[in-house]
Amino acid sequence: MWTAKDIPNQKDKTIIVTGGNTGIGFETALALYRAGAKVIIACRDKEKADQAIKEMKNRKGNGSLEVSILDLSSLDSVKQFADTFMQQHQGLDLLINNAGVATPPESKTNEGFEMQFGVNFLGHFYLTGLLYPLLLKTENSRIITLSSNGYQTAVIDFENLKAEKDYDALREYRQSKLANLIFSIELDRRIKAKGHQVLSIAAQPGANNTELTRHLSAEAIAIGKERLGTFMEPWQGALSVLYAAVSEQASGGNMYEPEESGLRGYPTLANIQENAMDKKVAQKLWGLAEKITGLEFLA
Repeated sequence: MWTAKDIPNQKDKTIIVTGGNTGIGFETALALYRAGAKVIIACRDKEKADQAIKEMKNRKGNGSLEVSILDLSSLDSVKQFADTFMQQHQGLDLLINNAGVATPPESKTNEGFEMQFGVNFLGHFYLTGLLYPLLLKTENSRIITLSSNGYQTAVIDFENLKAEKDYDALREYRQSKLANLIFSIELDRRIKAKGHQVLSIAAQPGANNTELTRHLSAEAIAIGKERLGTFMEPWQGALSVLYAAVSEQASGGNMYEPEESGLRGYPTLANIQENAMDKKVAQKLWGLAEKITGLEFLA
């Protein structure tokens, strides 16, 4: 049973947690701060981030905390964040692509893509590519990208990424999380092909009581709990993310998840379904993301 007590000393480590102000991201950032890391919480709302940092400091830690504004629904914001970060930091040990939106009313990113696909996948793809040179020159660096158990029933509909045909909030959420998992695996393939030492690892936190359910009705949440069973508290959901981030046993190209059907429990190695392993889909998705962002990396 792996817990936060097993996190090794993170002193002198520089870590970005996107969406680190709430839910799984908050608990991830808190645990790494307690372990001595310099944690940058990257999110849209400075006031909420400042409040999160105040709460973390009240719980005590051995590291440091700072806020940096990042709006993943705007590629310009992603570029500004990355440029500023690289000017101010000499290394990056850990990038945790945690932030996400789930089942919102139909909405679009600044570039016109369906919001969940744009924020959860495209924004993180661009962020990772921009920061990759810094990760590459930092010894033992890792990129952790969050997926969801819902990826298993998803497909990438390349003809509906701007909700051109129709919009189904839950379908689009699952698609974005499949895209994240495909990205993490394809990133690992490309890193290994180049002979680089960066690790790309996926994690999914299972069923948790977090703000991700804020767009769902009470009835929908009740149905979900009846179907999925007991929801964990975010501290336990974060353990799979933390395991992927710091455990010496975690390896590139894999995903880690809660041990009980990927929904509850302590971290274990996931059995990744075939829909996330299709290399042709991965190459098409990667190429599309490069075209949209205008950024080629690990080509």
